[in-house]
Amino acid sequence: MKKTAIIIGASGLTGNLLLQLLINDQRYETIKLFGRKKIEGLPLKVKQYTGNLFELNSFKVHFTGDEVYCCIGTTAKKTPDKTVYKAIDYGIPVNAAKLAKENKINTFLVVSALGANAESSIFYNKTKGEMERDVLQQNIANTYILQPSIIGGNRNETRIAEKIGLMVFKIIQPLFLGKLKKYRITEAKDIARAMVKLANSSTTEKIITSNQITKISKNDN
Repeated sequence: MKKTAIIIGASGLTGNLLLQLLINDQRYETIKLFGRKKIEGLPLKVKQYTGNLFELNSFKVHFTGDEVYCCIGTTAKKTPDKTVYKAIDYGIPVNAAKLAKENKINTFLVVSALGANAESSIFYNKTKGEMERDVLQQNIANTYILQPSIIGGNRNETRIAEKIGLMVFKIIQPLFLGKLKKYRITEAKDIARAMVKLANSSTTEKIITSNQITKISKNDN
């Protein structure tokens, strides 16, 4: 029986790569996108619902399917207001998980970050940690929280400083061995591939670290 997937954050780097994978995956008959703006040029199997993601409950009647992929996220540069930042990085994923639970969707995947810790004194890490904690509290049977390190990939927007930083990081990352491997750049394409594989697996692991993401992505079994 073919499936229906829900994506939140399909316009971002990881979300868009995930969308393309699901479009080409014959196991999926319908893909539902929830976002602020419509994405043009998509096939008929993609259904789009636009509106205010801070009021996700307004989508409840359409928020039905087999799997939810939450790829939403922002940066301090884009969203300097911490209240708005938390509403995006914490509020949207947690509300999506609650809605998935209400609508009896048994698979929920969300992109978090390496270093997420609800007890951290660092705002970014604390926000991600609180999000993970409250998503897990929904007790959705198949919950997967992916914790990438720095995310690599070709973004549409120009971020010169970030590109230079990634180039330098790529040069030095072969030195990250053993326990330091998890700090290597996590490619967005690997996150997207790992999400689809996890959604179609029977693994019971809930927290997927950066090095596990890469391993799962490259495993053809």
